[in-house]
Amino acid sequence: MSDEQAIKFGSICHVEIPGPDLGKMKDFYGSLFGWQFTEMGPEYLLFSDGDGGGGIDPALPVGDGGVVLVLAVEDIDAKLAEIQAAGGEALTPKTEISADHGYCAYFRDACGNKMAVWSKS
Repeated sequence: MSDEQAIKFGSICHVEIPGPDLGKMKDFYGSLFGWQFTEMGPEYLLFSDGDGGGGIDPALPVGDGGVVLVLAVEDIDAKLAEIQAAGGEALTPKTEISADHGYCAYFRDACGNKMAVWSKS
């Protein structure tokens, strides 16, 4: 968020993703989604997608029990193929949410976190 933007209290301002292998997470999300990274010491990595971001924290447990981030993509099937080639795993195929809300698919990232991708078509 730039200094010029007003902070809306109650809005999401930072997300933390478990990442026991910071290098693996950096390679995975940098190559697949174009995220940029800033190292904050040896045990924490900030990420930005250009509009928002958060951190990758090796101290957080990896698993299915928490929040699922949904990332917008142009082509779900193509992105799932890229995810698998980068060491991730497709958990579901492209699935219609509804005619108004588009499609989604779930995947595991290179460290095992459950995430999702979404597209309008």
